[in-house]
Amino acid sequence: MELRPLGKTGLRVSAMSLGAMTFGESATFMKGVTSPDEEARAVLDAALEAGVNLIDTANVYSEGRSEELLGLWLEGRREEVVLASKCRFPIGFGTRKVGPHDHGLSRKHILKACEDSLRRLRTDYIDLYQVHMQDGSVPIEETLRALDDLVTSGKVRYIGCSNYTGYRLVESLWAADRQRTHSYASVQLQWSLVTRDAEREVIPACKRFGLGTLVWSPLARGFLSGKYKRGQAPPPGSRLEAWKDSMKSLDNDRNWAVLARCEAIAAAHDSTAGSVALAWLLARSEVSSIILGVRDRAQLADNLRGAALKLSAEELKSLSDVSAPDWGYPYNFIGVREAW
Repeated sequence: MELRPLGKTGLRVSAMSLGAMTFGESATFMKGVTSPDEEARAVLDAALEAGVNLIDTANVYSEGRSEELLGLWLEGRREEVVLASKCRFPIGFGTRKVGPHDHGLSRKHILKACEDSLRRLRTDYIDLYQVHMQDGSVPIEETLRALDDLVTSGKVRYIGCSNYTGYRLVESLWAADRQRTHSYASVQLQWSLVTRDAEREVIPACKRFGLGTLVWSPLARGFLSGKYKRGQAPPPGSRLEAWKDSMKSLDNDRNWAVLARCEAIAAAHDSTAGSVALAWLLARSEVSSIILGVRDRAQLADNLRGAALKLSAEELKSLSDVSAPDWGYPYNFIGVREAW
C-alpha cells in the first residue's frame, strides 16, 4: 500500500484508509446499514493486513460504539495505526434531549468530547483530531485555542477539519497564524466523480496552503460501485435502498453517464466501475487518502483493487470530462484565461 504525506506534517498515511462509520449497531443516521460486529472486526483485520494504516472514526458513529469497538480491537497494536476521530455533533441526536454544550465547537464541548473519545478508544492520544463541521456560532479563535491545548497537552498529535467552506477554512488558517496556535493539518471532504463541488474552492485552498485531503464517500454512497442499475430498484439491503432521498438525488442523466464511462473503462482493464472511480481520485495529486466505508470483506477487497489500477492520461481526461459540472461564475470566466 502506497504511503502519502498528510499535508505538510510528518505523518505518512496509506493511500486508502478505513472508515469505521459502519462499526457498531446504530440507532441514528446509519441505522440498518452497519456491519455485524464479527464482520466489522474481520474488515479491520483485513485492512491492516493489506497495509492500511489510517483508521477514521467519530464520536457520533453508532452513538460512540464505533470508537469503543476500535479501542477493544486495536488493543496491543495501537502503535501500528494512525487513529483519527472527530467532534462537533451531539451523540445520539434525534434519540435523546441535547443540551447546549453537548454539541458544537465551543471550548467546553471540544475538551469534554476529546476526553470521552480517549476513554472509548482506550488510548492516551488521538493522532488526528478533527472538527466534524464548521460552527459559525463559535469564534474560530476559541475553537483553535481549545484544539491547541489538546495538542500541547499530548492528548492529540495533529488537528484537522471536515465539511468546511473555502472561506471558513482560510479564515481558520489566518486565525491560527495570528494566535500562533497549531493549525489544521488536513481537511476531510466529500469528493467523487459524482460530487466534485469541493474543487471550486476547498481543494485549491488545500493545495495552496499545503493541507492534506482525506476523501469521504469516494463512490458516492456506493452509486459508482456498479451495483445500481438505471430504472431498477436498489439491491435489497444496500445503502441507497435505505437512503431513498440520496438515491433520488443521484438518479439523473449526468450521473448515469459517469457510471457508464466507469464501466466502459473497467471492461478494458478487466476491473470494476468502483475501482475505476477510486483510481481517478488516487491520480489527483491533492489526495492524501481515500476513506473506504465498507460493510464486509468483499467490498473491502473490491475497493482495494482500485489502488493497483493505473489509468492512462486519456482515460483520466475522459472521466474528468464526462463528470465535469457547470462550475459557474467566476470559475467559468476565469477558466478560459487561466487555471483557478
